[in-house]
Parts: sequence; C-alpha cells; structure tokens
Amino acid sequence: MQLNYIANASVRSASGKTIPVIDPSDGQPFDEIQRSNAQDINHAVQAAHDCLDKVWHKVSAAERGRLLMALSRKIAEHADELAAIEQRDCGKPTKQAKADAAALVRYFEFYAGACDKLHGETLPYLDGYSVMTWREPHGVTGHIIPWNYPMQIFGRSVGGALAAGNVCVVKPAEDACLSLIRVAQLAAEAGFPAGAINIVTGYGHEVGDALARHPGIHHISFTGSPTVGTLIQQVAAERHCPVTLELGGKSPQIVFADADLEQAIPALVNAIVQNAGQTCSAGSRLLVDDTIYEPLLARLGQAFEKLRVGPATMDLDVGPLIRQTQQQRVWDFLSDAQVAGIPRVAQGQIVDKAPDTGFYQAPTLLRDVPVMHRLAQEEVFGPVLCAMSFRDEDHAVELANATQFGLVAGIWTQDGARQFRMAKRVKSGQVFINNYGAGGGVELPFGGVKSSGHGREKGFEALYGFTTLKTVAVKHG
Repeated sequence: MQLNYIANASVRSASGKTIPVIDPSDGQPFDEIQRSNAQDINHAVQAAHDCLDKVWHKVSAAERGRLLMALSRKIAEHADELAAIEQRDCGKPTKQAKADAAALVRYFEFYAGACDKLHGETLPYLDGYSVMTWREPHGVTGHIIPWNYPMQIFGRSVGGALAAGNVCVVKPAEDACLSLIRVAQLAAEAGFPAGAINIVTGYGHEVGDALARHPGIHHISFTGSPTVGTLIQQVAAERHCPVTLELGGKSPQIVFADADLEQAIPALVNAIVQNAGQTCSAGSRLLVDDTIYEPLLARLGQAFEKLRVGPATMDLDVGPLIRQTQQQRVWDFLSDAQVAGIPRVAQGQIVDKAPDTGFYQAPTLLRDVPVMHRLAQEEVFGPVLCAMSFRDEDHAVELANATQFGLVAGIWTQDGARQFRMAKRVKSGQVFINNYGAGGGVELPFGGVKSSGHGREKGFEALYGFTTLKTVAVKHG
C-alpha cells in the first residue's frame, strides 16, 4: 500500500480509506493509494509553509540549483525503476516509460542550471532615483498532475516552481500516483528539506478541490480538461490566486502538396499513437492538400495496418488506455463516426496475447470527417486520427482554427514563405514546421491559447509564471 509523502515522511490519509491501483494491461488491481481529503491537504500545506518560512527562503539560488541537480542524478540512477513503476501504473510500453524517465532527468537538470539565472532589471527613471525589479517566488504552489504523463508533467511543473524558489504541494491523478511518490522519496534522499515537495493522493473532487480552494496556496498549476480548468479558475479567482492552465488540444497537422512525405508520414503516425493517443498535444486532425489527399491516405492506411497493440511489457507500438472509462469514451466517439457514415480507412490490430480485461483500442484512421462533427471538435484522447482535405492555404487556415483549442500545430511544406505565413496565421501556442514536437524539448515554452489554457510551462519562460515581479524605487537625492 502506498502512503502520502508529506514533510519527507510516509503518512496515512486522515480518512483511513484507500483507492485500488489498476494495471491497464489486464484491468486488475495490484496496489492501493490513499484516499485523502481536505485534512490531508491542510497537513501538506502547513508542512510546505513551515519549510518555506524556516528553511527554504534562506536557501540561495545556487544551492537550489545544486539540490535540483542532485535530484536529477538520483532520478537517473533510478530511471529503470521509475520506468517500470510508470509502465505498470499507466500501461506505457517500455520505450515510452523509459523516455518519460529520461525526460524527468532532463527537466531537473535544466531547471538546476536556471536557478541562479532568473534576474531582475534596473530601470532608467528620474534624476535622484534608482529603480530595480526583483523576481520573487509565489510561496507555496499547488500542482494538479494528470495521468497521461505524470513524470514529465511533474518535471515541467514542480521543477520550474522549485527553481524559482517555491515549495510544492502535489496532487497526482488517482490513476497515476506511484512514480511521483517515489520521486518525492528520492528528493528527500537528495537533500531536499522536509516540506519542499509534498504528495497527497486521492480523487479530484475531494483532494483536488481542497487544494484549489486552500487559502495557503499561492499559485496553482493544472493540466487537464477545459471543464475542470474552468472550475479551478473560478475557485482560485475567489481569493485572487494566479493559475497556469494547460487544457488540451485538437491539434492540426497541415500537409501541403510539396511536403516531404517520407519525412512526414512516420511523424503523422507517431503524433497520434504515442501513449495510445492520450497526449494533450496529439496531432489528432490531419488536414491534407486535396491534390495529394488520396495517395497520402493510402500510404497512411498501410502504416496504420502495421501497428500492433498489446500489454505494456510487450513494448509494441501502442499500449492500453489508462482505464475502462477512457476506453468507453473512445468507443463512443467511434460509434458516433459509424452512425454518421464517416469512412474508416484503416485500423491497427490488438495482438492475441492482450488480455480481454485490458483497456485496448486499435489505432484508427478516419477520412472525410466533417469540420463541425464532434470527432473534429472534441478531444478523443485515444489513437484516432481524423483526416479532411483543403483547397488552398486560406482554407487550410480556416480548418486549422475551427476549434475551441489552440495548443500545437504541425505544418508540412518546403515553401519557406508559406511556412512563416502559416505559422503566423494558425492560432496555437506551439507551431512545428516539418517536424512535430521537436523531440519533447524541455527548453521550449509550452502552453495554449483559446480553450487550451494560458500561461507557459517548460523552458525559462516557465520561471516567470512561477514568480511575481516587485518594483523597488529608491530616492537618494
């Protein structure tokens, strides 16, 4: 049984209740986590405040960097262990779980180097004055982490917050807690003071709500659905608490006739099947120049038919979805497609060795999806790619911007002028040209526009969101 981790100690929840941990590969429970409540959040927030007031505020930026680097090294030493934990907890194929552990190492390495480089400025002003700005931490930050990439999102969120001088209370998704509990233990081993990183597990409507409402939380970072993001904003607004929100996407991949298809096709496939399509930035809409629509779909169909789905430990192209309700959600979307007469081009295969009790979904390529159909408007969060054609550049922009989301876009063309025209016109927080995702890129600011959220994580830009700016004006005559 897994316990909360508060002030560098394993702690049972106040409720005494637990939640089963389910292996997505076979649908069977294999562990338990704490079903915490507001009392446990109070405990964690108090521990964080004690750390901030008594210890952490005295730690220099350089020393914070050394601690983050020590944690990065600890994670590297335990990368295989963490990957194995993540694999069973989330159903990730081996290569994906190992990539996530490697990304976590890199996040803390990056933010370790950034700690002492977050500077203020001096400002020219009236004669007899010296004016400067200071960047100060918010204090105690709350982090609500989703289940699809717990290690990676912990790294980009908590890593940036700690680097800026904050202390953290973390509520992981109830479906994916185990790796983060272990990382918090490694942080204690690395020398982090008690209360700098606190992990409280439980349901969102109990623990997440309590964290968002707590008056001792000075900033909230949330990754999840637009619906829950709106609720968190509303709750935080009651006490004027700033928030950073990453709320998903319906990201377009825009393929022009002059695109290098040898380069594009593997990226188009990977962008929708990585992590079984359970990725906020998944390239889930395929917009294709009508002059190459048919040949491209034929080639993509062949690629989809080769995809294999199975248990995480088989390390195939695709693992299981996280839980049965997520599997049912994907089935509902595909059922709607069938009712609407949306053609299916191709589908991968679930291997015979996949247990019937696992949460599997074969990658599916659909074509001629109407722009206003829910498949083209809503986040499926599964390995379903929706293709449609466009006439010209203006039509491509119209289709690309025709959703409430604006997280990521991919543009495939050899025309240099078109690359920049499209990058400017597409409403998106990130745009990738002749690539998609840039290999993760922890240095690259990440976040959305419109219903995809606001604020930025990753890169140096994240540190600005995790600090407040203070202006100091000195009159010296």
